[in-house]
Amino acid sequence: MGQIATDPVIVQYREQISDNDLKILEALNKRIKLVEKLKEYKESRGIDFVDPEREDWLFTYLARLNRGPISNDGVREVFAAVLDVVKREIAARQDTVAK
Repeated sequence: MGQIATDPVIVQYREQISDNDLKILEALNKRIKLVEKLKEYKESRGIDFVDPEREDWLFTYLARLNRGPISNDGVREVFAAVLDVVKREIAARQDTVAK
């Protein structure tokens, strides 16, 4: 472990990966806040929160823009998970506020 931890190439890649992970985390938190606002707006107008057609559109849109190396199946899997987590997080936040 000691040699790996001091290898400058490994250290540089790990730093870049950590920086990228932080950007992903920031983007996820921003997405949750935006979706939460959208949900509130839709609810105030009697519109269903979940829109399966929009979710399908998102997968198609991202697959068209995907230049890899992630496969389109991978894109769908990741964003399906993101959508599920965002929905759960918003529900949990609303449960906390309601209590």
